[in-house]
Amino acid sequence: MRMPSAKQIVRKVPTPELPAVKTLIEHVYRDLKDDIIRGHLRPGAKLPIEELRARYSVSSSTIREALLLLVADALVKAEGQRGFRIAPVSLEDFREITDLRKMMETMALRDAIARGDDNWESAVVAAFHKLSLIDTRRMRKSDDVAREWDERNQAFHEALLSASRSNWVRHFRRLLYHSSERYRALSLAILNVRPGVRQEHKAIMEAALARNADLACRLTEEHIERTFSALAKLPKEVLDRD
Repeated sequence: MRMPSAKQIVRKVPTPELPAVKTLIEHVYRDLKDDIIRGHLRPGAKLPIEELRARYSVSSSTIREALLLLVADALVKAEGQRGFRIAPVSLEDFREITDLRKMMETMALRDAIARGDDNWESAVVAAFHKLSLIDTRRMRKSDDVAREWDERNQAFHEALLSASRSNWVRHFRRLLYHSSERYRALSLAILNVRPGVRQEHKAIMEAALARNADLACRLTEEHIERTFSALAKLPKEVLDRD
């Protein structure tokens, strides 16, 4: 019997390190993103690779990959040979984000209401209940509580839109949502959550479950606009940073 040659028996074995590297990049990406949103890394600040490498205890290449993901999120700007910088914040920028988010959010919501089934309804109710369990009065005193509320708030809005089949609309809506998170964090550090935000969420949910798309979209636009109005009351120096 003819024995196979070495070339024939060599098989390409997946590199075991690759999943770990990808996971590490995602972990650093999440930590960096959280530090930017929470204001631990200030708007407009430069992001020196070596300082970040030491801060997060990872390699320079991992930091660069994480920063490129944040560039895609519009939270970081690449400056060619000059490196990276956190995107600045301004009331004008938040105005544009707010207007575009209302457009994307209501477009996806209208589609979700038209297509949603029993599983969609159950997911919306469950996400609202979980969000309602957070004691918003503790958010200014605890980063952990504030972070948990943000995650549950995002999950509620994602559940509302989950039946929408437009991946592009949901993608751009998600990008705008993340961009607005920094502004909400600035607001919460000073103003805390609006007292009526739970009622706003409840009204949106009830209109969506009643398949009243016009009302649900109007309430959603008002809900998003109220966040902008709260930010507009902050001192100018809090927002206009570059």
